[in-house]
Amino acid sequence: MDPDKNVSAQTPDWSREVVQKFWDPGPKLLRAIRRYQAACARGGVLGKVRSKYWALNHLFWSVITQSEIHLNCQIEGGLRLTHPTGIIIHPDAKIGPNCMIFHQVTLAGPVVLGGHVDVGAGAKLLGPLSVGNHARIGANAVVTGDVGEGATMVGIPARAL
Repeated sequence: MDPDKNVSAQTPDWSREVVQKFWDPGPKLLRAIRRYQAACARGGVLGKVRSKYWALNHLFWSVITQSEIHLNCQIEGGLRLTHPTGIIIHPDAKIGPNCMIFHQVTLAGPVVLGGHVDVGAGAKLLGPLSVGNHARIGANAVVTGDVGEGATMVGIPARAL
């Protein structure tokens, strides 16, 4: 059995997003997004004040990481941003549970990542497209079409291994 299949494509592993040290930009950027969305959902005066605070916190971590992940992006739990530098995620993108995105990745347009998708450094996914569960996108791959479940895509343009 493939050891990567042990990571769930349906149930989020929230421990993957835990802030573990003072300077932990990936989890702190995600925390700002999640708390902003929670504050907006709460509503009221307190929700508005908290959402403003978390929007500023998000801005700080976005500048530090030079990443552009929109505050209203749909991200399920367990996302791991191992090296969160230069990541660009379109506001219409949807990210499934337990995905991992490396540095300099671009999700352009309405890209839908299934559960437990690993996207290598420098990869570009040019939507609209969807990526199946347990798929892997190789470093610097340029994906322009749908990716099946469990597939590994490499190259420019990307093709299955």
